[in-house]
Parts: sequence; structure tokens; C-alpha cells
Amino acid sequence: MVDTIEPEGGEEPWQWKDARWRRMIDKVRAGRSLKPAVWKDGAKVAVAISFDSDHETSTLRYGDNSPGKLSQGQYGGRVSIPRIRRMLEKYSVPATFFVPAVVAKIHPDEQRALVDEGHEIGIHGWIHELNSELSQTDEREMMLRASDVLEQISGFRPVGMRTPSWDFSQHTLSICREMGLLYDSSLMADDDPYELLEDGVPTGLVELPVEWIRDDAVYFNMDRFSALRPYTAPSAVLEVFKAEFDGALEEGGLFLLTLHPHISGHRSRMPVLEELIRYIQSHSGVWLATHAEIAAYCRDAG
Repeated sequence: MVDTIEPEGGEEPWQWKDARWRRMIDKVRAGRSLKPAVWKDGAKVAVAISFDSDHETSTLRYGDNSPGKLSQGQYGGRVSIPRIRRMLEKYSVPATFFVPAVVAKIHPDEQRALVDEGHEIGIHGWIHELNSELSQTDEREMMLRASDVLEQISGFRPVGMRTPSWDFSQHTLSICREMGLLYDSSLMADDDPYELLEDGVPTGLVELPVEWIRDDAVYFNMDRFSALRPYTAPSAVLEVFKAEFDGALEEGGLFLLTLHPHISGHRSRMPVLEELIRYIQSHSGVWLATHAEIAAYCRDAG
């Protein structure tokens, strides 16, 4: 069920009264900026590297049992995550992994190893479902159940979430507040952290904004049975990511990157991440941290 505002008297959007569209835009809105005057230990820029560990759930979410598609997701856990872990250890980079609960059940040792190595595990739905199309009851139940499973497997209660659909329903924010989450990382109203408003009221929830520009899927994703084909060379993607970091450094803001193990974990694409890390670490005044660390810092500084 998609949450939409039902037509009133058959009116078209251009016929709406102001109160109607104001209700729509005010449901979830960016509030005050939480970009601190200075980052931890006087750093000039904060860097948050994240991985959406979708693995097999990229296929399972659609009820698909294709062995070929499932094997493509399995690659993420079988090959990519070990590569990513080695690289992050090599450069002493902490990262955040947003994990669907079903992935955590399929790959429990993966999550425990990541936590042991100092990385964060965040909520990413139950089975990578399209949360924005769910009823309030189903969305709430799955978010709570997913959080319980991640805690049972990793040993830590997640404090942050990235929705599987990179979108909110009309109920997502209230569920986040009920769960007492520190932050969300699904929305796109700014480059830098901000506080979320619900119906115009400050919620205290920190938003660490994502953007498709800083996501590997839009450049590399592939669907054999559609027109979706990779169209960007890894070197060009690296150029985009570097430019986004340069802008964050110049403005003293946040550089947040989203990668998918089953997409970026391949031999020709891992050098993008390695070269990017080298480039970032070649600059002084860089704070590399997990999403939870950055969100907590912004909350406390604000």
C-alpha cells in the first residue's frame, strides 16, 4: 500500500489550496543544520563511508528465486566483504554497514567480524523490502524485528537506519522516534547533517543525508533483462567521488559515500575505493568515522 494523499473532490495538484500541499511537504522536512562549527579534534571535514550489504535480498525482496540472481548477491558476502574488510583494515578506516535482517541471518559471522573490527551495523530493513509501500503496521513490525535480529547477531543494538527504498513512508519517522534511534541516513535535503522535523516539530533525530551522486549503484548497476546497463568507467566514478570530497573539504562539511559490496567489490572496481581512501588520507584535517560517531558528535555539538 503506497502512502499518498487521496484526491479531494477530483482536484488536480494545480487546483489545491495552499494548506494541502503544505501538509505534504511538512510531514518530513529538514530542520536546523547540525553541521558543527568544527569537527572532532579540529578536523576540517568528516568522512562517513558506508556499505549497503544487500547481498541476496536484492533478489529475495521481489519474491524471486533465480539461482543466477541469488548468486550475484552471494558474491557480496562470499568475495566482496572479505576484500572490503582487508582494505579497511589496511588503511585503518571505520565504516558503517547497513544490513537487512535476512542478510544477517544468512551471514551471521560476517556481521560479528565487522563489529569485532570496529565497524558499525545499522538497520536496512528486514528483507530489503520497499518500506515506503508498506502499511504502518507492517513497516513498524519489520523495523522492530530487524533491530532485534541485528542486536542478537552482532551483540549491539543498532542506533541508526537507512531505509531499503531510500525513502520514507508517511509513518517511517514516527517509527524511528518510537525506537529511539539516533540517526537516519536515507534522505537528501542537504549535503551536511540536519535535524528532521515531523509536521513542523523538531524530532531530535539526526539526518546524515545520502545522494545518488555518491552511490555506486547508479554508475555500475546491471539488470540482464532490462535496459539497465553499466555506463560509467570506474575512473570516471572515482573522479566524481573525489570532486564530492573536495567540495566537502572546502566547505568544512560531510562527505558521505554509499557503496554496495555486490556492486563495488569486483576486481576492476575495488581500486576506486582504495584510490579514494588514499586521496582522502593525503589531506590533513580529515575525520573518518562511523555514521553513529558523526551523528552523536553533531547532536552534542548542536
